[in-house]
Amino acid sequence: MRFGANTFIWRSPFSTKTDLDLFQKVKDLGFDLIEIAIEDPALIDLDEMERAQQETGLGVITGGVYGPGRNISSLDAQERKAAHDYLVWMVDAAQRLGSDVVNGPLYSAVGKAHLDDAADRAQEWGYAVSGLREICKYAEDRGVKLAFEPLNRFETDMINIVDQGLKLIEDVGSPNLGLHLDTFHMHLEEKDSVKAIQKAGDRLFHFHACENDRGVPGTGQVKWSEIFNALAETGYGGNVVIESFTPQVKSIARAVCIWRKIAPDQDTIAREGLKFIKSLPGVS
Repeated sequence: MRFGANTFIWRSPFSTKTDLDLFQKVKDLGFDLIEIAIEDPALIDLDEMERAQQETGLGVITGGVYGPGRNISSLDAQERKAAHDYLVWMVDAAQRLGSDVVNGPLYSAVGKAHLDDAADRAQEWGYAVSGLREICKYAEDRGVKLAFEPLNRFETDMINIVDQGLKLIEDVGSPNLGLHLDTFHMHLEEKDSVKAIQKAGDRLFHFHACENDRGVPGTGQVKWSEIFNALAETGYGGNVVIESFTPQVKSIARAVCIWRKIAPDQDTIAREGLKFIKSLPGVS
């Protein structure tokens, strides 16, 4: 396994003009890779990103951010096009930076949570299937996989659990599409997170290690030993990334409803979280 930290722990939105120092910080904290949450491609200079990557030796994961107006399953054609164009850019960036996946809730926009009628829901599902099928082919030709993330019910009404995710994978019909599971969302939605990981099996392409309160991994209710045993049983040897949100990053704190202090500071989430995970039996 390779261990990484997501830039949301410290900054948002990430810009290569102001935030390349995070490469060295993440390296110094002992991680193998940095997951860049790319909210706005206009803020990203891939030449500068490559330079920071070469200087630190860190691997890079391109993390997708899907907000209002960037929705591949939208009934609005402009929103679908915006999501398509963004995903094409993300795949190209991933190929250039050596990221093996483009991750996140690719199928919709975060914050989409409403009761549609059956016809609208079926149409949205169809748009997600056709849109992702096209992007999967584009990504496969470039050696990049797509890993989509089930979210909790307060962030999406579309994909909340592994069963729904496997249905989407089946309907898209591409070997290049897999799951990005997150222990925070699983803790809220799955009946059993271990069984969900086992069910995902070899379609698990990316993994976020997050405590149930978004705080330091190992300080809450997530059953970490069982989680990592399940990962081992499935043969998962991919990336494990710590993602968290704190009140210091105000725009993200508002978006994910972090109203109180959940850790001593941002570095502690990363440093102590990594130390805890690496202390688990069988984790290396």
